[in-house]
Amino acid sequence: MFLEELHLVKGLDPVADAFASTVYSDVVNLENYGSAMFIIYKGVGATGTSTITVEACSNFAAGAVAAVPFRYRSVTSTDVPSALTEATTAGFATTAGSSQLYFVEVNVEDLIASGYEYARLKAVEVVDSPVLGGILVALGKPRFTSAVDVTAIA
Repeated sequence: MFLEELHLVKGLDPVADAFASTVYSDVVNLENYGSAMFIIYKGVGATGTSTITVEACSNFAAGAVAAVPFRYRSVTSTDVPSALTEATTAGFATTAGSSQLYFVEVNVEDLIASGYEYARLKAVEVVDSPVLGGILVALGKPRFTSAVDVTAIA
């Protein structure tokens, strides 16, 4: 079953101005997983945009962080996703508008290369305009069959 291979975490509850200023998802621990996918859902927005990056963290408190490369794709119209794009540590900018999904994936190898095994998504507002949205985190490729039953947040 697909759900038995994923551990879902609320990364950022939906809110009216979800990406105001600088916003971070919850930190997730990937010690029992091979990858994390941050799913950004922009429900309603006009001109608001953000720069999206992924940070490897030393612990749940993000005592030390390092930006890491990742892959992403977007769905900004219909249900057809964009091509998979490799992002550098500088990240990418979201598109202005409503009803959008962004799938941001980081592999544990990229985190380990930074010396850390925790991760979070960082969104820095570029155009200040409220966007109703939230972030869901899907942890995948469990190292153990029971890993999906173990908490991955603080």
